[in-house]
Amino acid sequence: MAGVEEIEVVVAHRQRATLRVGDVFLKVDVDPAHADVEVRAMAMAPVPTPAVLWREPPVLAIAAVPGEALGVLGEPSTASPAAWAAAGAAVRRLHDAPVPPWPGPRLDDLAAELDEECAWLLANAVLPAEVVRRNREIAEAALRPWEPVFIHGDLQITHVFVDGDEVTGVIDWSEAAPGDAMFDLAVLTLGHEDRLDDLLAGYGAGADRDVIRAWWSLRALTASRWLIEHGFDPDTPGCEFDVLRARAREA
Repeated sequence: MAGVEEIEVVVAHRQRATLRVGDVFLKVDVDPAHADVEVRAMAMAPVPTPAVLWREPPVLAIAAVPGEALGVLGEPSTASPAAWAAAGAAVRRLHDAPVPPWPGPRLDDLAAELDEECAWLLANAVLPAEVVRRNREIAEAALRPWEPVFIHGDLQITHVFVDGDEVTGVIDWSEAAPGDAMFDLAVLTLGHEDRLDDLLAGYGAGADRDVIRAWWSLRALTASRWLIEHGFDPDTPGCEFDVLRARAREA
């Protein structure tokens, strides 16, 4: 890394920080279990992932992947329909792979979290009560038994990199676990609902659009307090609050 001109802070909050130094990402996490999962998941995943360069807890060093992120939350994605389809095909390969041996999210815990976060949103009046209520109803469709598959667990649009119409890397695997396939598809298209058809063209059969829509609501409801408390703004145009308002208008 000799001759590096600057250090880029990619993300930083009380729980973790990621710095870019040249072509190396340094991930610092207060919980070493996150890095344990990330390293194990990347070794198992049948999709392109970053190379692990070294690990010295609490720091994990990984190589940058080529290409550009599929998009950014709050901005239209400029990636082609073929790139979105390639992302869908990559997600399908992941979901068809052997399930990780560690535990994943529990349905009861998700339901309890949804109740708690909706109560917080209402108590703090950060959104109209009707928006919270309607999205809470929509989210119910996600709270059903599922057949666990290998999920990324935090498949934000910024975590999938493409070069032209090819997926070149999927990053940030610390939430990987057995889970609901529809959750990954929903997180990837959150705020980019207009690209769902392109994604599913590559993913293939088996996607449940109603459940994906339910996960859009559930994800946005349960993430909002964390974002606010860690210095992010879910009310930025195109982000979580806009997703919730859009779902409520569809009622």
